[in-house]
Amino acid sequence: MAEVMSARRLHGQALPYVVSHDPREPCAHCEVRGRSVCDAIPDRDLARLAAAAVTRDFPRGRVFIEEGQPAVDFFNMTAGTAKLFKMMPDGRQQIVGFAGAGHFLGLAVADNYAFSAQAVEPVRVCRFSRVKLQSVIHDFPALEQRLLETACNELVTAQETMLLLGRKSASERVASFLISWARVSGTCGHPRDRVHLPMTRADIADHLGLTIETVSRTLTRFRNEKRIRVNDASEITILDRAGLEALAAGE
Repeated sequence: MAEVMSARRLHGQALPYVVSHDPREPCAHCEVRGRSVCDAIPDRDLARLAAAAVTRDFPRGRVFIEEGQPAVDFFNMTAGTAKLFKMMPDGRQQIVGFAGAGHFLGLAVADNYAFSAQAVEPVRVCRFSRVKLQSVIHDFPALEQRLLETACNELVTAQETMLLLGRKSASERVASFLISWARVSGTCGHPRDRVHLPMTRADIADHLGLTIETVSRTLTRFRNEKRIRVNDASEITILDRAGLEALAAGE
């Protein structure tokens, strides 16, 4: 049985490398497996999944998926946040969404990536080559079903984004974003009403089709109305979830 070398960290300090005889590493101890496509693989077969994956870390600011490049790899995010964007012909950037731990990136109907992905904070991914993933899918049909569900969810998200940009007011857009990202933060281990916002206000504004000033004014109004509490630049607490959900729904 192959030995797997793994590093451990405690309070930011690297501990000596230890030898693990578990071929399922790192999948057996992945904190996001239960909410990602990898959950379709039974525990007894995790060694098969681990053998197909390569763990990569990307620092803040690193682009790890480039729009238009051959879609030869797929990425399962296990930590951090990335912004997904497309480039306009005139060089402008349009942020089409954000992805957190548990998101599976790189699914494309064509042979090339449909968007770029850039880390807005340190990101860790499991990278699967197209060839190796296809082999795993062949052996585990349940994984193919989960990937299909993921693709369908992406379609629903795209439709919701069209509504967000086309019909909703500035307040409704910001409320929709906070509620949506609260769900992502919740699945990433943060308390349910504390929303981790590692992206900049400029990125949020770009995604919502608003100006930075409008986003800032709207957040200030939500704070004054006791709908949210701004803890710091990268975190808010939702105080009135029902009110924000009603506003996001246009009520």
